[in-house]
Amino acid sequence: MKSSYSEIISGNLNLRKWQVENTIKLLEEGSTVPFISRYRKEATGVMDEVQVEGVRQNLEKLVEIDARRTFILAEIEKQDKLTEELKSQIEAAGTLTQLEDLYLPYKPKKKTRAEAAREKGLEELAEIIFAQDESHPEKAAERFLNEDVETVEEALQGARDIVAEWINEDKKARDMIRELFRKQAVIKSRIYEGLEASGAKYRDYFDFQEEISKCPSHRLLAMRRGEKEEYLKVSIIIDDAEAEGRLEKIYITGSGKSSEEVKKAVGDSYRRLLCPSIENEFARESRERAERDAIKVFAANLRQLLMAPILGQKRVIALDPGFRTGCKAAVLDEQGDLLKNDTIYPNPPQKDLEGSEKKLAGLVRDYSIDAIAIGNGTASRETREFVDNTDFGRDVSVFVVSENGASIYSASKTAREEFPDHDVTVRGAVSIGRRLMDPLAELVKIDPKNLGVGQYQHDVDQAELKKSLDRVVESCVNMVGVNLNTASRHLLNYVSGLGPVLASNIVEHRKENGPFASRQELMKVARLGKKAFQQCAGFLRIREGRNPLDNTSVHPESYYIVEKMASDTDADISALITDKTLQGKIRLDHYIDEDNGLPTLNDIMAELAKPGRDPREKISLFEFKKGVRSMEDLETGMILPGIVTNITNFGAFVDVGVKQDGLVHISHLAHDFVKDPNDVVSLHQEVKVKVLDVDMERKRIQLSIRDAV
Repeated sequence: MKSSYSEIISGNLNLRKWQVENTIKLLEEGSTVPFISRYRKEATGVMDEVQVEGVRQNLEKLVEIDARRTFILAEIEKQDKLTEELKSQIEAAGTLTQLEDLYLPYKPKKKTRAEAAREKGLEELAEIIFAQDESHPEKAAERFLNEDVETVEEALQGARDIVAEWINEDKKARDMIRELFRKQAVIKSRIYEGLEASGAKYRDYFDFQEEISKCPSHRLLAMRRGEKEEYLKVSIIIDDAEAEGRLEKIYITGSGKSSEEVKKAVGDSYRRLLCPSIENEFARESRERAERDAIKVFAANLRQLLMAPILGQKRVIALDPGFRTGCKAAVLDEQGDLLKNDTIYPNPPQKDLEGSEKKLAGLVRDYSIDAIAIGNGTASRETREFVDNTDFGRDVSVFVVSENGASIYSASKTAREEFPDHDVTVRGAVSIGRRLMDPLAELVKIDPKNLGVGQYQHDVDQAELKKSLDRVVESCVNMVGVNLNTASRHLLNYVSGLGPVLASNIVEHRKENGPFASRQELMKVARLGKKAFQQCAGFLRIREGRNPLDNTSVHPESYYIVEKMASDTDADISALITDKTLQGKIRLDHYIDEDNGLPTLNDIMAELAKPGRDPREKISLFEFKKGVRSMEDLETGMILPGIVTNITNFGAFVDVGVKQDGLVHISHLAHDFVKDPNDVVSLHQEVKVKVLDVDMERKRIQLSIRDAV
C-alpha cells in the first residue's frame, strides 16, 4: 500500500503526485512542516504550510490504516480462515470502518448469546432455519435437545441468536443500516426527570432534536457534556420500521415457518446488535467531527492570539489591578527584564489616590517608561481610570491586556525558575507587561488551554488538541523568527528542528559562553547536529552578529547566493541589504542553479528588501465607553466599543468593559450571510456593538455588530 500513498494523497488534496512524493520524502527524512514550506519550495512546487501539513496528516492516517490492515491479516491468518477473496477485500479496504467490518466475524469476542448457543451444539439448527427450506423448524429442533437444551423453544432461541449474529456481522447489513443513519439520523436529547433546576444550564436541550448532519459542533458537544454530567439522555435515531423492513427484504427468502424464525432473528439482530452498534459508530464519528471543528476553532483563535499586534521593545510598567490587596506594579526594561516592583492602592478600600499617583509618576520618571499595561481582571476599569487621570509630565501610552492564563503562569515551575525571589503577584504582573511587548514570546510559556480562546476545549480529545495547538505555536514561532540570544527555552522549544532538549542546551551554552556571534556557532551546542542545524538555522536571528545575513530569514545554505550577488554589484553584503538601487540591478535568472529556483530567489530578495521584518502589526490604543462598568449599566440599544475576546463557530464574544463578555451571534456579525465567524472578525479586533438584550439572571449579554453600523 505504501507505494500508493502519494497517489491517494494527491487525489485527496488536489495536488500533483510529484509534489506529494517529494513532500513525503522530506517528512520521512525528518524535515519539519515550517522548514519544508519555507525552504524547499522547488521540491514541493511552492506548497504552503497548510498544504504540507495536509500531506503530513494524510500520510499519518494512511500509515495507521496500513498498520491495522497488517494486524487484521495476521490475526485471521492465525485462525487459518484467510481466503484469497477475503485477503483481497482487506487489502482493498480504504478506511478503518471498512477494515473493521471485514474483521468483525473473526474478531475475538466476549461470550455472546450466539457463542453460548454454538457451545450447546445449535449452529447446525441455525443453518437449517437460515436456509428457510425446513417447513417444520420445531421438529428439526427436537433433534438438538440435550442436557443443555431442554426445550424446543430454547433450541429455536439459540438458533435465532446465531442467525442474529450472522446478520450483524454481514457487511451488506451493516452498510445498509449505515446508509440509513447517514440519510436519516436525528440526535435527540431530553432532561432526566427531576433535574430541571440543577441542570438549568442545559435548558436549550431539555427536549431537543436535530438532523445530526446539520447539528453544529457546539450543540453536539453541549449535549454530550450534559450526557456526561448525567443531566441529559442523548440518542441517535432512525426509522426503525423502515430499517427492519429493508433487512427483511435481504434475509427473508421464503414464507414458511423457518422464514418466521428468521424474521424474529432479523428484528432481534437489528434492535440488540446492529442498531446499537451503528448508533455508537455514528455517535463516535459525529463527536470526532465536532471535536475536530472545536479544535479547528481553538487553533484559529490561538493563531490570532499569538500573532496579535505587539508594542515591541519599550520600557513598560505592568499593573496587576486589585482592590483590597492593591495593584502590583512591575517595571520592565526593553528586554522584558524586571527592574523593580512595588504596590499602589488607588482603589477601595484604601483609595490612596495621592500616594498612588506620586509613586506611579515617580516610577514613570525614574525609569523613562513608554507604556503602562493594565490587566483586564478585577478592578481593571477603576485602575485604568486612575491611570488616565494621573499626570506623568510626558506621553505614556496605556493599554489593557488580557490576564487569561497569567495566574497559571505565575504559579508554574517556569515562573518560579524565572523569579525565585518573587511571589505570584509579581510574576503575574511581569507576565501582563511582557504580553504587551511580545505576546508570542510570553504566551508560549502557558498551556494554550488556559488562554481563554477555546470552545469546549476540555471536552475534546486532549491528545489531538495538544498536537493541533503545538503545531499552531510552532507555525507562529517560525513565521515570526526568534532572537537566538534572548529567547527563552520555551520559545526555542518550538523552533523547527529543536525541541525541549536542544532548546535547554542552547540556553545553557549561552550562559556558559555568552551570546552567539553567528549562526554557525550553533554547531557547538551539545547534541545539535547537521540535521537540526539545517532545520532551525533559518528561523533563528542574531542581531549585530558577524554576518548581517544572520539577522534575516535567508538560510545559511543560501548565503553563497547573496555573497555572489554582492560580488556582482561590487558591494558588501551590508550595503546590498540597505541599498535598494543595488538590489534593483540584480537579475535573478543569473542565480538559478540545481538547488535554487525563482521561488527561493524571490524569497531572498524580499528578505533583503526588509531584513528581519516582523510580520505582526504594532498595537493600537483602545478605550471602553466611560460610565459603563457593570452589566447594570447596560441598556438595550446602546452602541459601545468592544474587543473581540473569543471566536466560536456560532459567533464571537466581545468585551465591552463590564466584566462579562457578550455574545454576537453569527447571524448578527454582518448583513451578509456568514459561514465562518473568522471570515469577518479576528481576535482582539476593535469593534462597535449594539446591545440587544441583557439577561441578569443567566449573566448573558446579547450584542450585534451588524446593527451597530
